[in-house]
Amino acid sequence: MTTMMFVQSLFRDGGPMMWVLAMAFVMTVAILCGRLFHFHRAQIDVHEFIRGLFNVLKRNRIAEAIAICDDTPGPVAHVVRAAILHGDRDEMTMRRAADEVSYQEVPRLERHLRLLATIGYIAPVLGMLGTVSGLLGVFNEMQGKSHFVETVRLAEHVKEALLTTGVGLAISAIAVAAYNYLVGRVETFVLDMEKASAEMVYFLIRNPITLGNLPGFGTEVPEEAAADADEDQP
Repeated sequence: MTTMMFVQSLFRDGGPMMWVLAMAFVMTVAILCGRLFHFHRAQIDVHEFIRGLFNVLKRNRIAEAIAICDDTPGPVAHVVRAAILHGDRDEMTMRRAADEVSYQEVPRLERHLRLLATIGYIAPVLGMLGTVSGLLGVFNEMQGKSHFVETVRLAEHVKEALLTTGVGLAISAIAVAAYNYLVGRVETFVLDMEKASAEMVYFLIRNPITLGNLPGFGTEVPEEAAADADEDQP
């Protein structure tokens, strides 16, 4: 039996609930692929990135350091950028600026993860609804045929019940595994942001900079981050 024939048999024998489960599976795959692509673009070598900025800032090339942050994808660069833009302030102000940007980045990293977790929770329930539908079909056959019941008809309803239960559990397992993996990736990004901002603040305390007038630079998240957020929306 080919894969296509197997899928066709699932929809033929699984009943109406199989279409709902199929939608849940498609959403799971779409969220997983979308988040993996976003995380891949946002992943950088934090150590090399910070060391490169240190070398630039030691030469007092502040505008170049900010430009590097703007050109570097990912939340780490945005958090470090905020710290640099407050590099002539006290430690508390720098940390607060970095934290504010970090608070904006975390929801972007976590986008759609709650939906993925919800699918993991409700997929078995949807499968059980298909099971109930199949068992009701069995009882209807028994009630309508009196003493003589076709075993083939009963087998069809039992098969529907088992298929929807199995598919629901499989989708739940995939969704929960994907959710836990993606949450782990988010936690890694959060740790990277905390580490990078702490190192940059410590560097700026030991090596004070003078911002002066830097036209065109603000403390908000760069436009690249907002563009990435718009692309992630369904």
